[in-house]
Amino acid sequence: MTSTLTNGQLLEAARRFGTPLYVYHAERITYQFQQLQTAFANQPVRFFYAAKALTNLHILDHIRRIGADIDCSSINEVKLTIQAGFKPDQILYTSNSVAFEEIEEAKSLGVHINIDSLSNLEKFARAFGNTYPVGIRIRPDIMAGGNLQISTGHDRSKFGIALAELPKVYHLIQAQQLSVRVLHIHTGSEIKEVEVFLKGLDLLFDLTLNFPQLEVIDLGGGFKVPYQPGETGTDVNALAKGIEKKLSEYKASSGKALSIWFEPGKYFVADAGSLLCKVNVIKQSGTIEFVGVDSGLNQLIRPMFYGSYHTIDNLSNPEGEQRTYTVVGNVCETDTFAEDRSLPQVHEGDVLAIRTAGAYGFEMASSYNARFLPAEVLFRGDEMQLIRRRQTMEDLLLTQLPLNKQSSD
Repeated sequence: MTSTLTNGQLLEAARRFGTPLYVYHAERITYQFQQLQTAFANQPVRFFYAAKALTNLHILDHIRRIGADIDCSSINEVKLTIQAGFKPDQILYTSNSVAFEEIEEAKSLGVHINIDSLSNLEKFARAFGNTYPVGIRIRPDIMAGGNLQISTGHDRSKFGIALAELPKVYHLIQAQQLSVRVLHIHTGSEIKEVEVFLKGLDLLFDLTLNFPQLEVIDLGGGFKVPYQPGETGTDVNALAKGIEKKLSEYKASSGKALSIWFEPGKYFVADAGSLLCKVNVIKQSGTIEFVGVDSGLNQLIRPMFYGSYHTIDNLSNPEGEQRTYTVVGNVCETDTFAEDRSLPQVHEGDVLAIRTAGAYGFEMASSYNARFLPAEVLFRGDEMQLIRRRQTMEDLLLTQLPLNKQSSD
C-alpha cells in the first residue's frame, strides 16, 4: 500500500504552494502504526517512533495523537518532542558520541535514557548511582541492513558498547549500584530478515543474568520499507509471532517477564511522503534524455548518498507514452534521482512526484548552493495544511552577522 492521495490532490498542493514541495499523508502514518499494533496485540511491546526520520512538529503531534511513543537521537530532538506534547515517560533518548552534559540535560528532563559508551556510562554511574534508571546500548557484532552506511551493529561500527567491554559494565553495576533497566541494540536499517531481530533477542537473553534490575529489551528499529516495485518489507506479523514465542520461552525458563521496545522511524513515514518537483528543462545528450527538475541532492540526498531507489510518477501526464529518461537535479553536483527510468512522456513544466520520500528526505536537506529548503504540506483527509513555509533569502541571512563595511570600501 502506498499513500492514497490522488494526482489531483498533489497537483493542487503544487499549484497552491509551489515546488519543490514535500507532501505527507497523515492517514498513511496512522495505517502503518495500526499494522504494528495489530501484529503485536496483547504483547508487552512499546513502539517509539524514531524522530530522526522526520521531525516536523505537526508530524510529531500526529504520531503522539495516534498513541505512539517517541525515540530521540539528540537533546534538541527531545526538546522538539516535548514541544509537540510528548510527556517524559513517552520519550526515549539514545545518545551517541555526545558530551556528558547532554545526557545530564536529558536526565533533568526526566526522559528514558540509553547510553552508548563506557566512558559516559562511568560518568553517569559516578554522578547518579542508582538514583536514575538507565539503559545501555550494546554493539551486538551483527551485520544487517540494506547498505553499509546504515548498518550499525557490526564489529567495526561506532555504535554501542562492545561485548568485550561488558565486564566493566558489570563492575559498575556492583560498585556504583547502577540501575540498568534496559538493554538496547540497533543493528541497522532496511532489515527484511525477521531472524536478525530474533538473533539479537537471543543475544540479549544470554546477558540478562548480569542485569538483576532488567525490565526491557530494546531491539531498535530498522524495519524494511519497500522502495522498488515488487519489493516486500519486513513481515511484522512473522516478527510478532517470533517475539511472542521467545518471550514465552524465556519466561518459562527464567520465571521473569520482560517487555520489548522497538524504534521504527522509516516504517512510520517513508511511504507517507512524496517530493513534488517541476520539470525545468529536457535536454538530449547523445542517447540520454535528461529531465532536469527544480530540486536536487540538497532536498533529497538518499539516491546520491545511499544509491537508493525512489519510484517517480509524472502527475501531469500519467497516461503518456512510456519513454526512457534520466532525472537529474539543479545543483552544481551530479545529483541523479533516476537513471534510464521509464516514465510517461515528460514535458517542461510537468510536475513529478518522487515517492517514498517521507523518511530522511526533508530531514537531511540543506541549503547547498544557497537554495531554499522546500515547504511541507500535510494532508488529513481531503484537507491540506501548510506545516512549514518555504525558506527565504531572509532566512539564509538570519544567523549570519552583517558585513562590517569600511569607509575605504
